[in-house]
Amino acid sequence: MQTIARLNAIISEYHLLKHMFYQAWSKGELSRETLQRYAAQYYNQVQSFPRFISRVHTHCPVIEARKVLLENLVDEEIHGTDHPALWMQFANGMGAGKETVLNDMPLPETTSMVETYYDLAQRDWRDGLCALYAYEAQVPDVSASKIDGLKKFYGVDDEKTLEFFTAHQAYDVEHSKKVADLIEKHVEPERAERATREAAMALWGFLDGMCRVAEISC
Repeated sequence: MQTIARLNAIISEYHLLKHMFYQAWSKGELSRETLQRYAAQYYNQVQSFPRFISRVHTHCPVIEARKVLLENLVDEEIHGTDHPALWMQFANGMGAGKETVLNDMPLPETTSMVETYYDLAQRDWRDGLCALYAYEAQVPDVSASKIDGLKKFYGVDDEKTLEFFTAHQAYDVEHSKKVADLIEKHVEPERAERATREAAMALWGFLDGMCRVAEISC
């Protein structure tokens, strides 16, 4: 697992829980209005993510990898409630209605995050695979931290509002393990490092944008 160890080091450098925005969340320092804006902005990534996975799947010539990607896509869109709908439940629970979410113009950093993921998937399926890992490897810990902060500081404890995060705590542990195995088998270390860093920086950059509009020093 030498390649994955190197990728994990890159992800650790840009781990989202180290970002000032999520640190403020975990301390209850974000206003509810900021969380509503966050929910509206991040919906762009959530609703585009199944199509990102589809692009990786489309360009992948390896049946073993396509099966893993298809499993991932099924979890995103078929098992239970589809994940964009789960995210909308979170937004609604925080006080952001559907129209508010859909009509909130994406910040430049939000657009860059979404486009970076699409570009990596289009460039080469192996780059897309590493971008997927850069995201899924962080999600269980990030989701747990978000749930904890929401319960402690924002009075959120209903299952419906938290369901997106609880679902991803479960799904992405297994997903990231399978994707890691594929990367070790099919992606050269240098390529994997470049793609992982690009994806991790795009996710980090999104939170920079949230800090900017919330006037939080990053």
